[in-house]
Amino acid sequence: MRLLDLTFTAPEENLACDEALLDEAEEGSNEETLRFWEPRSLFVVLGYSRPVADEVHLDRCNVDGIPVLRRYSGGGTVLQGPGCLNFSLILRIQQNGPLSTITGTNAFIMDRHARSLERLLRRPVNVMGESDLAVGGMKFSGNAQRRRERFVLFHGTFLLRFDLERIGRLLAMPVRQPAYREGRPHERFLVNIGLEPVKIRRALAEIWEAKDVRPTAPAERIRDLVNRRYSHREWNFRR
Repeated sequence: MRLLDLTFTAPEENLACDEALLDEAEEGSNEETLRFWEPRSLFVVLGYSRPVADEVHLDRCNVDGIPVLRRYSGGGTVLQGPGCLNFSLILRIQQNGPLSTITGTNAFIMDRHARSLERLLRRPVNVMGESDLAVGGMKFSGNAQRRRERFVLFHGTFLLRFDLERIGRLLAMPVRQPAYREGRPHERFLVNIGLEPVKIRRALAEIWEAKDVRPTAPAERIRDLVNRRYSHREWNFRR
């Protein structure tokens, strides 16, 4: 497992980087990677199959100048920005191993992360819904995955010191909700956990044994993906 701590200035590049790392591993590098990045500006990210009209207050995003983008993995729509810490795992799928199914992958990774965050927070952390982490019934981390034949991309966000009020302004109530949400609006469902990013970085690097630093990302692949996909309205606003 190699460690990559890399944040690009452009949101499109940050999204493309995860796909590029997955493609690179699948096509022959065989490298497992743990990446961290922290967004420098606000932007909306739709899950792979989520429709813009159902998920986003697009008129408000336009007024506020907030880009609306789409990622390569499933899951729900999120608002990214300063105060969030993102991680990305590129993991090898072993036949009949814990990552061989979608549900098995969720359970294996989420349990590891929950136990690690419990030690940092010194309070119970629960795996809720399909792939959320919560404290006291309130969500602080959402996660998603994209699977290929030999490798899986599993990535997610930790809310640390994010402006939660902006989420309610820019994102609609999701059509698909986990039962534990109980219809709560964003501001009563989400919570910041207030940890320093460096503490989470260290904890996750330890549990994944990410000891070797990866100095670079596949720059040419990232540029190609941005140019072909992430910078295009046809991709971001597709139905």
